[in-house]
Amino acid sequence: MQSPSNPAHHPGRIPALALAMRRSARPSQPRPASRAALLTAALGLAAVSVAGTVLAQPVPQTMNGVPLLPIPTYEETGLPEFTMPTGATALDASTPTDGTTTGGDGSMGDGTGTGSTGDGSGSQSMASMMGRSWGEAASQNAQTVGITPVALAATCQIEAGGCQTNPASSSTTITGSFQMLDSTYTAMMNSALARNPSLAANIVPGLAGKLDPATESIAAAEYLRQGAVSLQRSQVANPTVLDVRGYYNFGPGNAASIAQADDSALMSSQIRGLTDKQLLANGITSGVTTVGQWRAGVTNKIGATAASAPVLLSSS
Repeated sequence: MQSPSNPAHHPGRIPALALAMRRSARPSQPRPASRAALLTAALGLAAVSVAGTVLAQPVPQTMNGVPLLPIPTYEETGLPEFTMPTGATALDASTPTDGTTTGGDGSMGDGTGTGSTGDGSGSQSMASMMGRSWGEAASQNAQTVGITPVALAATCQIEAGGCQTNPASSSTTITGSFQMLDSTYTAMMNSALARNPSLAANIVPGLAGKLDPATESIAAAEYLRQGAVSLQRSQVANPTVLDVRGYYNFGPGNAASIAQADDSALMSSQIRGLTDKQLLANGITSGVTTVGQWRAGVTNKIGATAASAPVLLSSS
């Protein structure tokens, strides 16, 4: 009888040594991971994904209240406070600064020019004319004819609202920067060219010349010259721009009486041949406006220095 420990007598049993050797020869199997380990691994993978370029899907958000506004640390200073300049300048003197009056060429006394307020020195009249493209030519024409440029400048300052090139007019025959009647313009041009033939070299012929200020300045200068000479014959020794203004505005027949009248006299008493309506068109109320008031109005538009300036070049 064999011993129970002999394996030959127990074919279904494996000796302990053989069993140990067989187990060591098998590949090792991983142990099941715990739930905590799996969760830790999942979080680590998610962190790696976010660190890369994988992002979560956007979720719409609802605004709670109004958004916050930025509060500036340094406020903008903006533009400094300033006052817009008014009135005409030497570069653009087309806009009258104040006041209106009606001018004319004197022969009818019913002109319709628009005046502008002067600066008290007479410089604005010259600045208005010389600020125009034709100003230099007009100044030269005035001297050739024999009058001071300031007398010519003061005339267009009143007649054309700061020496405008083509001022508006209510008359079809009183036109141009010096607001002359067709008949007076023609007569004065003929007279000026007869005395100074060289002036014909640069004029616009015919009545079209009235719309060329440089050409019309010749006729206006001649009319002012004749007005000053006429007043000299009436015992006004050195006619000023203010003296000759009556001649230019109201005609030869009224010039001396206006120039020699007292300030307290009525303008309607010094002017003959004009209706109350024509006087009113020239800023004069019959029976009310005095010579002094009229003189002050003219002076206010051209400046005191221009008003007292002599008209004739030989007297300056």
